This record gives sequence, C-alpha cells and structure tokens, in this order.
Amino acid sequence: MESYYYNVDVNWENKRKGIVCSPELNKKNGVCIEVATPPEFPQGIEGIWSPEHLFVAAVSGCLMTTFLAIAENSTLDFTIFRCAAIGTIEMIEGKLMMSQISLKPTVVIHNDTHRNKAMRILKKVESACLIANSIKSKITTELVVQVNPILLECK
Repeated sequence: MESYYYNVDVNWENKRKGIVCSPELNKKNGVCIEVATPPEFPQGIEGIWSPEHLFVAAVSGCLMTTFLAIAENSTLDFTIFRCAAIGTIEMIEGKLMMSQISLKPTVVIHNDTHRNKAMRILKKVESACLIANSIKSKITTELVVQVNPILLECK
C-alpha cells in the first residue's frame, strides 16, 4: 500500500489563538479554522474550536466516513447517521491526556428486517476506524439502530 500525506499548517494569531489550514483544502475552498486554548484552561477562549474538540471530532468523523464506506459496500439502506462524541481529559501519571472518547453512533433504517445488518456494519466500523486505531485513548461505543419507516400520506 502506498503512503498518504495530510498537510496542516498552524499559525499563531494572538493571545491563545491561531489558525489551522491545509494547503490541499485551501486550494479548493480557502477554509481555515480558528483554534484556541479551551476555556477550561488559563486564558482559554470560548466559542472557538480547541485541539481537544478537533481530536474528538477526528475520531467521530472517521467513524462516520468508515461507516459510509462499509454501508455503501454492503448496500445498507439507511436514512440517517449521526454520532454524539464526548472526550474525557484526565491527569494520568502526572500528564494530562485524553483518556477516553465515548461514541454513540446512531443509524436510522427504514425496515426492522435490516436491523441485524446495520448492527453488524456498526460493529465492523468500530474495529476499522483508522483514527481510533491510531490513538492511545480508550474508545467506548454505544451502538444504536433505530427504525423509522417512511409514512405515506393519503389525501
């Protein structure tokens, strides 16, 4: 397998805030993200993405994209995928670390007959997410499959 590279540049602006950009992404749409120390820490700034938020988002986002790929290859018919994620920071052996990330992926399907297939796919996604496999944090998941059939209105 060939190697892939993802370039990110961070530039300090002022106080505890900077800008994170990717040369690959900026060519397409010029999007950069403000990043700052979270408000829980000294001189932290509210309302701006923190490295901690981005770390948890990377795990959750990877779970979603892995699900989408496996669901497509498995021809799973679903209407909604969402994932709530919570990262926990703790002092471990004298160092602050993201000790745990709790994920609650939810898939909504049309028909209860596909519940087992959806659950099998979610379990496969748990072990296939490359970001989750690349970090030390404990990853816990609460897998949810819901059925929401399309209701046809009679007029």
